[in-house]
Amino acid sequence: MSEATARLLEQSLGKVVLVRLKGHRSLRGRLKGFDQHLNLVLEDAEDISNPNDAKKLGVIVVRGDNVVLISPAPE
Repeated sequence: MSEATARLLEQSLGKVVLVRLKGHRSLRGRLKGFDQHLNLVLEDAEDISNPNDAKKLGVIVVRGDNVVLISPAPE
């Protein structure tokens, strides 16, 4: 992970992010932590892959090799 990526993720700590995963799955949650492998800890996470049926997941760990994209969530 580049220094710029780490800096952006540090700025996103405590904020809601959207995470796109392999297999066309999408998550939304508050970023609580991350590591150099892009493993993520999300709090108040939701699976929003199907917008008509969002599933609450709570606190989860997302393995970094499944992450395709991380973006700030619109407010």
